[in-house]
Amino acid sequence: MQATPLAIPDVILLEPKVFGDDRGFFFESFNQAQFEAAIGKKIIFVQDNHSRSAKNVLRGLHYQTQQAQGKLVRVVAGEIFDVAVDIRKDSPTFGKWVGEVLSADNKRQLWVPEGFAHGFVTLSDKTEVLYKTTDYYAPNFERSIQWNDPEIGIQWPFNGDALLSEKDKKALPLAQSEIFT
Repeated sequence: MQATPLAIPDVILLEPKVFGDDRGFFFESFNQAQFEAAIGKKIIFVQDNHSRSAKNVLRGLHYQTQQAQGKLVRVVAGEIFDVAVDIRKDSPTFGKWVGEVLSADNKRQLWVPEGFAHGFVTLSDKTEVLYKTTDYYAPNFERSIQWNDPEIGIQWPFNGDALLSEKDKKALPLAQSEIFT
């Protein structure tokens, strides 16, 4: 597995070694020892999530103020643009974002540690996303930051209108959000 720290070095792009031929492919989608070596710390995942979305569905930017979740994200059908926004109050990259295209074809994964808001937009007609989390979903502590907050300035690579949940339509800009400390 190749691990590449992004412009915010705590967010890491993981690319597995894929073995393929005319029959198909094989790759190790998760290896605890290799993952921990890549990110430089011990992690315990407690929950796996699976979502399916139509084109231009935008989920996020989500985080939890308590029971913060680190997320290991991958796509098993279709393609997304996956984004992490640093919301750690004392971080030198507070309010900055990084994004990567993850797809069933490229088999990349993104490690989004605790202290980041996470979101993605689907770029294909039917997309399925799997992600592991380091803590349990806690709806009382879940928050959303406005996906198009101009102070963050995410350059989402899609045309048309974002399809949002009611919760995400009511999201606040970062400046008005309860942040991770």
